Amino acid sequence: MDSAATPSPCPSVSVVVPTYREAQNIPSLIERIDRVRREHDLDLELLIMDDDSRDGTAETVQSLGRPWVRLVTRIQNRGLSPAVLDGFALARHDLLLVMDADLSHPPEKIPEMLDALTAGHDFVVGSRYVPGGSTDHDWGPFRWINSRAATLLARPLTSIKDPMSGFFALRRETYQKAATLNPVGYKIALELLVKADCRRVCEIPIHFGQRRLGDSKLSLREQLSYIRHLRRLFIHKYGHWARGAILGASATALSLAALSLLYAAGISLERAAAAAILVAITGILAPLLVDYVLRKQKPTNPEP
Repeated sequence: MDSAATPSPCPSVSVVVPTYREAQNIPSLIERIDRVRREHDLDLELLIMDDDSRDGTAETVQSLGRPWVRLVTRIQNRGLSPAVLDGFALARHDLLLVMDADLSHPPEKIPEMLDALTAGHDFVVGSRYVPGGSTDHDWGPFRWINSRAATLLARPLTSIKDPMSGFFALRRETYQKAATLNPVGYKIALELLVKADCRRVCEIPIHFGQRRLGDSKLSLREQLSYIRHLRRLFIHKYGHWARGAILGASATALSLAALSLLYAAGISLERAAAAAILVAITGILAPLLVDYVLRKQKPTNPEP
C-alpha cells in the first residue's frame, strides 16, 4: 500500500478558555470554534475554566449540549493564570491553546497556530503588532498606551512584539519543562515564554477585536500585579543583575498608575501623559539621588 495515500491524523488540541462573567459571549464563542473544528477536521476539546461566575455560564454551556465542551467551575485559587494552569492539567491532548472568551481573539486563526506548532515552533502567539496584525478601530488611546508600555517593559525578557497576548499555543512538553510557575495577574504567556526558555517562537498576525458584551477586567490593580509579575521574572532570568531593570519597571509602574488616575479623573490624555512622564523621571532619579547623598555622607575611616 502506498504510504503517501494514507491520510495524516487530524490535529488534536485542547483549547483552554478562562472565564469570569462571560455568559453572554459563550454561545458565539462555541459556535465559531465549532465551525473551525468541523471545517478543519480537528480533534478538539474546549475547556471552559470558569471562576464561579454565577452569571448563567454553567446553564448556557449545559443547554448547548456539545460533548467536546467541558465546563470546570473553579472555587479556589481563582484568577486567569491559575485557571489556565488548571486547564493544562486537565487537558487530554498534547497541543494546548489558550484564548479569551470575550471574542477579541479570532478562533479562525486556530488552524494556522497549530500548523506553526507542527512545523517545529515551541510557542505560537496570536499577535496584534506584527505585519498583518491590527486592533479594533475603537480600541481607545488609553488601552493602546497601556499595551505598548507593558510590552516595552517586557522587552528585556523577550524580543517578540506582542508578549502581552492572551492568545497562544504550545506543546505539553514545553509547558512541562517550565521552571516553577507562580504567575501574578493575567500575563501567563509571558511567564511560560520566560520559564520554559522558549527559543522558537512564532507570531501569527491577528485582528484583535473590541469586546462587544460584558465588562473588561483591565484595572489599575491588574496593572500593578503585572509589575509584581515582571519583578519576579526579571529576578528569575537575571538574578542580582535585575536591580536596574526593576528600578526602571518600578518607575514605569508609577507612570502608568499616574496616567490611569489622571485620565480617570477627567484630565486630557495629552496632559495626563505629560504628568505621567514627569512621575517616571522622578521615580528614576529620586532613588539614585538618595543613594548618592547617602554615599557622600558615609564617614571616612579616621587615620591612625
